[in-house]
Amino acid sequence: MTQTPTTNKPVTASVESIKSALMRYRVLAWVTGIWLLVLCVEMILNYGFQNQALQWVGPVHGAIYFVYLLMTLDLAMKVRWSLPKTIITLIAGTIPFVSFYMEHIRTQDVKKRFDLS
Repeated sequence: MTQTPTTNKPVTASVESIKSALMRYRVLAWVTGIWLLVLCVEMILNYGFQNQALQWVGPVHGAIYFVYLLMTLDLAMKVRWSLPKTIITLIAGTIPFVSFYMEHIRTQDVKKRFDLS
């Protein structure tokens, strides 16, 4: 087990593994955020105008959100986030625009902690 460069906390993965987990998390955070916005459009069309043309968006967003959960948990375990930090990051994929903000905050944190560029 190695120590993080800035906090002396043990981590469960190599720097390369953390880099790849961070990239997967970042991509899924953006994809989830975009699909959540599309889901909002679908809900407005469905409930506001009784137009069900985009009814397929809900299941697609659900599947993408599930993958987001997996990628976030993968990163959280590798960098040893606390339980509250992990839960807040997981919930960020359910609130429009928050996944983009949270991705930025978590990326900066991980890059700083592990001296990534």
